[in-house]
Amino acid sequence: MHSSKKRSRIQTDEPFDVSFPVSLHLPFIPSIKDYSLYSPSTTAKIWGIAQRALNKSSPPALYPEYTKPGSNEYIYRDLEFWTSGFFPGSLYLLLERERKYPLAKESMGLHILQQRYSPHFYAPLLPLPLPLSFACNWWTTNLHQNARLRGTHDLGFMISPWARKAWELEGDQRAYQTLITAAQTLATRYNATTRCLRSWDTCVTKRYEFSDPKLDFLVIIDNMLNLDLLFWAAAELRSPQLRDIATAHAHTTRLHHIRPDSSTVHVVNFDQHTGAVKAKLTNQGYSDASCWSRGQAWAIAGFAQTYLWTRDPIFLTTARNCADYFLAHLPEGGIPPWDFTCPRDERTPTDTSAAVIACHGMLLLHEAVTARSEPSIYLDGALRILTAVCEQCLSPKASFHTSQVTIPSAEPGESTEAGELEVNMGDGLETVLAGATINNFEFAPRRWAMHGLVYADYYFLLCGNKLLDMGIGGEILGNGKF
Repeated sequence: MHSSKKRSRIQTDEPFDVSFPVSLHLPFIPSIKDYSLYSPSTTAKIWGIAQRALNKSSPPALYPEYTKPGSNEYIYRDLEFWTSGFFPGSLYLLLERERKYPLAKESMGLHILQQRYSPHFYAPLLPLPLPLSFACNWWTTNLHQNARLRGTHDLGFMISPWARKAWELEGDQRAYQTLITAAQTLATRYNATTRCLRSWDTCVTKRYEFSDPKLDFLVIIDNMLNLDLLFWAAAELRSPQLRDIATAHAHTTRLHHIRPDSSTVHVVNFDQHTGAVKAKLTNQGYSDASCWSRGQAWAIAGFAQTYLWTRDPIFLTTARNCADYFLAHLPEGGIPPWDFTCPRDERTPTDTSAAVIACHGMLLLHEAVTARSEPSIYLDGALRILTAVCEQCLSPKASFHTSQVTIPSAEPGESTEAGELEVNMGDGLETVLAGATINNFEFAPRRWAMHGLVYADYYFLLCGNKLLDMGIGGEILGNGKF
C-alpha cells in the first residue's frame, strides 16, 4: 500500500503551483494533427538521408547533426562527435515500429511495398524491411569503436540509441558487447571523491576557460541521460559497482544541479580532491542563474530513468518536481523557449529538442506514478506539448515516389514494375522538426538557434514509439490500441 500523504518536494516546503492547464486524471485526447508523429513524411525524412549512404563502397564515417539557420541541408560531424548515435538510432526506431507494431504499419507507412505493381494500383511507398534493416547495420558499422573512447562522458548518447535496439530487435551480439564495453569505459570517468562522473575534460567559451582537467572537474546536467547505459550494463553483468556509480552520480546531481525551486544548473565545477563545489555555471543557457530548457528536460528524463532502475522515491520526486517546473513555465503556445528565464519577445528562440526530450521523460514519469496508484498529470502534459510541436514545428513534408519501368518479357511482350524508391525531401529542412536551438549562450563559441537538430528528431520518434508501447499511439492513429 502506498501512502496517500501528499508527496514532498526536495529542498523546500513551499507549495509548487503547476499553472499549465493539465488534468489530474483524464489524458488529453490528441487531435488528428498528431498523426504527423507517425506519418509517411516523417519516415521519408529519415530514409531520404539514410539512402544516400547505401550505395557507397564503405559505411558512413560522418553523421548528421544540425541544419544551419537559414539553410535546409544537414551539417555532418565526425563519428566521434557526441551526436553520432542519434541518426542511426532513428533508423532503429523505424525498424522497431515495423517489427513490434505490425497492425500499425500501414497507417505509419511502414508496410511492405506491394510486389504486384500495376498502373491501376498505387500502394503507399516506403522502404522494405530488409533495406531498412541493412541501413541500420550499415550506418552503425563504424560506431562500435566509439565504445572505447575514454575522453567523453557521452557514451550513452553515442551507443545506446542504436545498440540497445540492435540487440533487442536483431539479437546482435556485437552490439551487445559494444554496450557492455561502453558502460565499462564510461565507469572509468567516475571519481570517488566527487561521487560523480566527469563530463567535460575541458571547456572554453568567450567568458571562461577550463583547460586543465587536473584543476577542474566539470559535471553537466546532460550526463543524467548516460546513467541508463550504466544501469543496464549493471543489470546484465550483475555488477554492484556499475550500479553504485550510476546511483552515486544521480544523488550528487540531485544535490548540486537542482535548485530549491526545482530549476536546473547546467554546469557544476567540483574540486576533485575535496568534492567541494567551486562554481555553478551555464554553457548553453541565458545566464548562470537561469534555467536552460534542454537542461531541464535532461533532468526530467534522467531522474525518471534512474527511478525506474533504482525504485528510490527520492529520484521520482526529483523528476516530478523538474517536470512540474517545466510545465508551469511553458508559454501559452506550448513550445518551450531555449531558456525559461531569459527575457522574451516574439523573436525569442524556441527549442523543440527540449520539448520532445521533456515529453519522453514525462511519459516515463506517467508510467512510474500510475504504477504507484497515484494520479498523474504527465501523460496529459506530454501530449499537449507533442500536439503543439506537431502543429507549429514540423518542417515541410517529404514524400516517397517511384515511376513505373517497362521491362521486355516473353509474355505478353513487356511488363511493368515499380522503379527505384526515391524521396522528395520537400522545400524545407532535411530534419523532421524545425525550431531547435543548439546553443544561444551569449558567450558560446558557436551560437545557433532556430534550426533542425538530429536529436530533436530522434526524441520525437522515441516519443511516438513509447506511446505505441503504452497503447496510446493507436488512439492517435485512430486505429485502436496496438
